[in-house]
Amino acid sequence: MVVRDAGGPEMLAVWDVIDPQPGPGEVLIDVVAAGVNRADLLQRQGNYPPPPGASELIGLECSGRISGLGPGVEGFEIGDEVCALLAGGGYAERVAVPAGQVLPRPEGVTLVEAAALPETVCTVWSNIFMLASLRPQETLLVHGGASGIGTTAIQLGKAVDARVIATVGADSKVAKCLELGADTVINYRKDDFVEVVKQVTEGHGADVILDVVGAPYLDRNMRTLATAGRLVVIGMQGGRTGELDLGLLLAKRAAVLATGLRARPVQEKAAIVASVRDNVWPLIADGHLRPVVHTVLPLEEAGEAHRILEDSEQIGKVLLLAREP
Repeated sequence: MVVRDAGGPEMLAVWDVIDPQPGPGEVLIDVVAAGVNRADLLQRQGNYPPPPGASELIGLECSGRISGLGPGVEGFEIGDEVCALLAGGGYAERVAVPAGQVLPRPEGVTLVEAAALPETVCTVWSNIFMLASLRPQETLLVHGGASGIGTTAIQLGKAVDARVIATVGADSKVAKCLELGADTVINYRKDDFVEVVKQVTEGHGADVILDVVGAPYLDRNMRTLATAGRLVVIGMQGGRTGELDLGLLLAKRAAVLATGLRARPVQEKAAIVASVRDNVWPLIADGHLRPVVHTVLPLEEAGEAHRILEDSEQIGKVLLLAREP
């Protein structure tokens, strides 16, 4: 799947390209399914080019079977069912990826469903837990609670016994977030999340906020934070430039953190993936976390998948099927 030119979903097209070959420390995966992420939309529009050396093809996560091993690879064998965190190349039949970014298909999850996990889980785990250090009994506020990131964050927050509050943009998404474990769900189109969070926490506020909106929420997020709270910004869906009240930041002894995953060095990604395997994969096996899949479309319908995300229709992940599992 290639982008013929920067623009709308209609610019996505199926194209024959040369099969990748696994280099030293890499594995070759015959892709079964790929996850669709908002970063993919940005790349299609020409606003999010791949990092140097990465595939020009869109796709930041996939699942499939290992069909080739590069020199020096240990711990994997031909035929292993896996999923992988990618810097690009997921919308394809084959992809080469560093072995440190590959995870075994978790117990209790189908190979297709596994494509919903790598980018989402690695993003949530690295930001909420490895960076912001969410602890039991703290309050986590998740913006975009019905998204792939949001549905994962809700479940992981509850798995560590945190109070979880989520925001959504439609009443139709409230029930699913509650089913996944959210204690409170706020329709931001109807209610001010700052006031609701203060009410349900009896004035304490949110200890950790995971934000994908960016600039428009910066001031309100700061007013929502608890003392010693941590705001983690992982997206700019609403804009990139906002105003920060440093006096409020100092008074709350708070922290504003911002991260990206795609452009990190291979070693950093491998460390995140290893932590996910140690800490999150057991939660999937025992039922505390499950991938939430909105729909699965053929790879040829990637344009429709992008339209679904652009319209914010989905609850959970949209997946593309590259071959029958």
